[in-house]
Amino acid sequence: MAMGRSVKTSFTAGELGDQLLGRGDLRAFENGARRLRNVFIQPTGGVARRPGLRHVALLPGPSKLIAFEFNTEQTYLLVLSDHQMLVFMGDTQVAQLGAPWTGAMLDGIAYTQSADTLLVVHPSLPPQRITRSSHTDWSVQGWDFVLEPFHRFAPPGVTLASSALSGTTTLTASAAVFQAGHVGARLRLGPKKLRVAAVASPTSATAVLEEAIASGAATADWDEAAFSDARGWPVSICFHQDRLVLGGSRNLPNRLWLSRSGDLFNFDLGTGLDDQAIEFGLLSDQVNAIRAVFSGRHLQVFTSGAEWMVTGDPMTPASIQLHRQTRIGSPVARMIQPVDVDGSTIFVSRSGRAVHEYAYTDVQQAYQANDLALVARHLVQSPVAMAYDQTRRLLHVAMEGGWLATLTLYRTEQVTAWTRQDTVGSFGSLAEIDGTVWCVTYRFGGWRLERFDDALAVDAGLTGDGPAAKAVWSGLEHLLDSQAQVVADGAPRGTVPVVAGAITLSPAAYAVQAGLGFAHVIEPLPPQLFSAAGSRAGPLRLVAATFRLLETASLSVDLGRGPAPVPFRRLDTPLLDAAPPRFTGDITLRGLGWRRDTMLPLWRIEGDTPLPLILLSVTTETRMTD
Repeated sequence: MAMGRSVKTSFTAGELGDQLLGRGDLRAFENGARRLRNVFIQPTGGVARRPGLRHVALLPGPSKLIAFEFNTEQTYLLVLSDHQMLVFMGDTQVAQLGAPWTGAMLDGIAYTQSADTLLVVHPSLPPQRITRSSHTDWSVQGWDFVLEPFHRFAPPGVTLASSALSGTTTLTASAAVFQAGHVGARLRLGPKKLRVAAVASPTSATAVLEEAIASGAATADWDEAAFSDARGWPVSICFHQDRLVLGGSRNLPNRLWLSRSGDLFNFDLGTGLDDQAIEFGLLSDQVNAIRAVFSGRHLQVFTSGAEWMVTGDPMTPASIQLHRQTRIGSPVARMIQPVDVDGSTIFVSRSGRAVHEYAYTDVQQAYQANDLALVARHLVQSPVAMAYDQTRRLLHVAMEGGWLATLTLYRTEQVTAWTRQDTVGSFGSLAEIDGTVWCVTYRFGGWRLERFDDALAVDAGLTGDGPAAKAVWSGLEHLLDSQAQVVADGAPRGTVPVVAGAITLSPAAYAVQAGLGFAHVIEPLPPQLFSAAGSRAGPLRLVAATFRLLETASLSVDLGRGPAPVPFRRLDTPLLDAAPPRFTGDITLRGLGWRRDTMLPLWRIEGDTPLPLILLSVTTETRMTD
């Protein structure tokens, strides 16, 4: 009978997919787990029960979150919803105003910020400028180009004639050109500009000449604005090397525009001087509809079929170069803007089954796209939003199925660990501000704004306290008539019914937190059953398991006979309903019986008690028959 001893010192590989259950040779198998739910992997290797979510506000419908940082002391959260925008400073709403976008457009909105202005683009909406004048004074309005880009959409042989040389004129085309979306758009006859006022037919339109022309005779020397309701508006936007970069549109999906240097809304190509605007298309052997542009070490362009690097130092019409790097592709159904993590760009693949790290390698002088979800493919399924918490080194990715996949990424220590967060309802849009992750959730048929809060151990939670103990606590209307998980004076009270937005406690309490409960799960991978000779051993018996804990107030362990709470050693006798103390040290539990099902875990931590739990390591002692 062989004795075995195994020490699991970290969880730095996170939750692994079932396809890896037979790969005991991998380093990820040693540091991974089979299930990690509602926990975060710490960069140091331990695993902790995740914080709860604080309820902030009820939302009018599906919403998109955008972080707005005016300076280091003034940060805001913009909540975009159907035809309106809410502005929050901390947990307080400071402004509400109308907006031109619809709820259906939210998934396709891209944005970038400069000082007190946020620029917003969508392929079906004229570009918008969101401006802050004070905490409570905000505006949303369209922005005009100083000089906009033009493009020839019509075939080369199509001509255009003007009935007048100035003022109002009637334009006549030799082929079908005009459509209703041309109203308000600019055209050029030679170098002279005019604006379309009305469209009478595909070959006739009324326009106002902004500059007098020398001749109204039919000419093929004409073009139209690159962006309009007829041709579509920019898809993506960023700033790079003091230029405004616009990527793609509905009718020009693979085209890139860079403004004049220092003149952000001027896209006049001029004569190709160093500071003038730049325009070019991404041409290759595949479709390259631009989905995002990102300013990193180089200008990075993410398309539906590949990733590109645009170089030039400085970037000028003469020095600019375009290089395709990898062939992953980005989602086309929605806009998920890439995020920067320690100098690498994280983006979601077009397949919706991978999250890639786009990093530049000095050795190869090129970018590589490493798949961060290779060992946890089951957790990454159709992402809808992404946000990075630099403070905790956590990348949160909301999935279409409603859960949150969280990646602890610490490249220096080789930590790439995924876990899954579940909640009552589902997660939606995400944003990060000063180390706080905000999220849109869908619960009880409505949309809510919530944020992760280390002071909470429940979801959709609120806290309250007072100088005197109270039995009735109100203000919980957002929980409807549900069962609230309650922590009173630091001690869990179980579930309490919410009636008319209030809960009643017995005995009364001075401080309360109430919300929706969630359960955490930590389950190891199956044990590797091999004898000293290398052959597979027989049945297995767990002799003992030692759990090293840090600042833990509650632990429930299943050693094969169902989960059971673990009592911590105490030197004092606690008062009834007193807050449990936090324990740091080792807890050793004895196992019973032999196991023939080798796929079952030796131990499993599971519980919904809303108290802190941090697991640092696990040591197991086993016996096996030869």
